Amino acid sequence: MKTALVIGGGFAGCASVHQLLLMGGWDVTLVEALPYLGAGVRTNWYGGHPYTFGPRHFLTQNEAVYNYLDEHCPLRRCLDHEFWTYIEPDNAFYGFPIHRDDIAKMPDRDAIEQELKQVAGVENAKNLEDYWIGSVGPILYGKFIEKYSKKMWLLDDNKKIDTFTWSPKGVAIKQGTRAAWDTALSAYPHAPDGYNQYFDIATAGAKVLLGTRIERYDIPNRTVWIKGERLTFDLIVSTISPDQLFENCYEELPYIGRDFHKIVFPTEHVFPDHVYFLYYANDERHTRLVEYKKFTLHKSPTTLIGMEIPSMNGKYYPLPMKWAIARAHQYHQEMPPGVFSLGRHGSYQYAIDIDDCIEQAMAMAEQVKGGGQEHPVPGAKWR
Repeated sequence: MKTALVIGGGFAGCASVHQLLLMGGWDVTLVEALPYLGAGVRTNWYGGHPYTFGPRHFLTQNEAVYNYLDEHCPLRRCLDHEFWTYIEPDNAFYGFPIHRDDIAKMPDRDAIEQELKQVAGVENAKNLEDYWIGSVGPILYGKFIEKYSKKMWLLDDNKKIDTFTWSPKGVAIKQGTRAAWDTALSAYPHAPDGYNQYFDIATAGAKVLLGTRIERYDIPNRTVWIKGERLTFDLIVSTISPDQLFENCYEELPYIGRDFHKIVFPTEHVFPDHVYFLYYANDERHTRLVEYKKFTLHKSPTTLIGMEIPSMNGKYYPLPMKWAIARAHQYHQEMPPGVFSLGRHGSYQYAIDIDDCIEQAMAMAEQVKGGGQEHPVPGAKWR
C-alpha cells in the first residue's frame, strides 16, 4: 500500500483524495488547517439562509467533470442566470459581458459606436488597459473596466496588470442570448447544504486531520512534520500556496483578499428575475453583490445578500502579473517527482474554479496511474 499526503481540504484537496481512493492501492492522509472541509465552498447558514463565501455555482465545458460531480453531489442546471453591472454616470444597469443591445440605451451611444469602428485590436496589447481599449474603446473601458479592475486588484493603474487573457467572460462585447456562459454547463447542487456532502463522500476512507497544521516541510524528500512526528510519503498533493512548502525562499507570493458581508433584507427577493450577480464599476468600495436564493432556491420571506469588498484580508486571488507568476514558477520548479501542486492556490492561477480543481485532480491521478510523477500544473481549460 502506497502512502499519499494531501495538503488542504478545499475542493482541489478533496477531489484529489477521492481520485486516489478510486484508483485503489493508496493510504491517503488529508491535512486541513480549518476545523471543516470545503474551505470557501462550504455551505454555512446565516439568518436561516444557506450561503458560501462568494458565489459558488458550478460551470464547466467538460461533460465528464460535470457527470462526475453530479454522480456524487446531484446537480440541477442553472440556465438563465445573468450578470448586471451598475454604471453610475448613466444611472443604469447593463449586462456583463458588455452587450451590443445595451449600447443603444447608453446616452453616449453615438460616440461609443464611433470608437468601436476605430478600435486598434489587442495584438499589441501590453497590459489590461491596452487590452480593453483595443477591444471596446476608451468610453466602454471607462464605464465598465477601469475603476472596477483597479479596486478588484487594489491598484492605482491598470497598466500594472500585464496578463489579461483571463479578463473577459468569454468575449469583450457579446451579441445574442444574454445568459452568462452560453457554452458551459451551469449548475448548483440540489442539497440545501450545497457541496458539503461531496466533501464527506470524497474523503471517506482517508485519514482526515482537521484543525491541523504542518509544522515543517522537507519537500525534496516528500517529508513533513505533523504534531512533532516526522512522516514521509510516496506522493504529496498540495493545494496550498507553493511558497509555504519552501519557507518563502523566493519571497512570499502576493494575493488579494476579501472582506465579506452578509445582509438579510425583509423581502422575498431583491434582484430582478434571472439576475444572480450585481457588479459595481464605480467609486464604491464593493465589487459585487450576490443574492444567494438565486442559486440555492431557498424558500423564505427574507433574502440574503453577500457583499464583497477587496482587501488584504485573506489570500483568495493570485495576482495576474508576470512577476508574481514567474515567482510561483520558481517554486513549482523546486518540486520533485511525486509532488503535485493543484487548485487555485497550488497552481497560482486566478482563473481556476471548481471544475478546474476536479479536472486537475483527475489529471494528477491519471499521471500517477500511468507511472509518471513529474510535477504538472494544469491550468484552467476554457476561461
